[in-house]
Amino acid sequence: MYRFVIRRLMLAALTMLVVSVLTFFMLRLIPGDIVDLMLSDFGYAADRDAILRELGLHRPFYVQFGEWFGGLFVGDLGQSLWTGNTVTHELGRRYPVTLELSIIALVVSTVLSIPIGIITAVRQDTWIDYALRSVSIGLVAVPILWIGTIVVTLPALFFGWAPPLSYVPFTEDPIKNLSVMVLPGVIVGIPLMGGTIRMTRAMLLEVVRQDYIRTAWAKGLQPQTIWYRHAVRNALIPVLSLIGLQIPFLLGGTVIIEQIFNLPGMGIYMLQSLQNRDYVPAQTIILTFAAATVLINLIVDLLYGVLDPRIKYT
Repeated sequence: MYRFVIRRLMLAALTMLVVSVLTFFMLRLIPGDIVDLMLSDFGYAADRDAILRELGLHRPFYVQFGEWFGGLFVGDLGQSLWTGNTVTHELGRRYPVTLELSIIALVVSTVLSIPIGIITAVRQDTWIDYALRSVSIGLVAVPILWIGTIVVTLPALFFGWAPPLSYVPFTEDPIKNLSVMVLPGVIVGIPLMGGTIRMTRAMLLEVVRQDYIRTAWAKGLQPQTIWYRHAVRNALIPVLSLIGLQIPFLLGGTVIIEQIFNLPGMGIYMLQSLQNRDYVPAQTIILTFAAATVLINLIVDLLYGVLDPRIKYT
């Protein structure tokens, strides 16, 4: 197992290197740059070359990349070209918001979708199965942007109520924090539920056709024992893989919802950085999202052995 973990960590390091290189250079391919925005917004009298030198953008790309990438190893994430604030300070303030939003979404999605998927498999080809499958298709099809907009606007129009749009840190007031964060978290988790429901159902129906399940039926075991003790545990391995693959979509959903609900998270910070062509924060946030995806998928791989002891890591 240790060798497996070491290999995966080495592969993760290579992945992060490739992501950092691609992110750094692709951001600089976006038309326009921060100097153009500064000149147009603030009317700087200084010439363009002077601003480029002040920001350090006159240097070759490989020099800028080396400085930024080297700083990552010593905890120096650089400074915002637009505000001058350190990226470390901004991420430390915004990361808990996105993390809390992601955890709520993932918990809601997993806790609701897996039991629903089990019910659809146990009640195969009944009206319950058809109804829940139709709901799962709808959850996949509905855009998260539309859901968030409807949730904010319709209650305000018809009932005079709007969800709270002023973020309160959990450490200051846990109750107010949850009153702000739960609704956006649920909205982010809704699109993830559809795929998990369908995957859980499909895997369960495949597992119950295996020989050892037929043997359990032949022995006269109780249906609850067969389904929940023998079938569900083996069916959850592919579901775990799907949850790991959903992490990029989860992080993408937080970007949209943070914008709608005015949450000061990493997603809205990345959007602001991209709009301002503020390269350093944008590339650092993208790299952080990539690192979270790689780490969570590694954890998912290790959980396979917990669900199925027959799996051996070499």
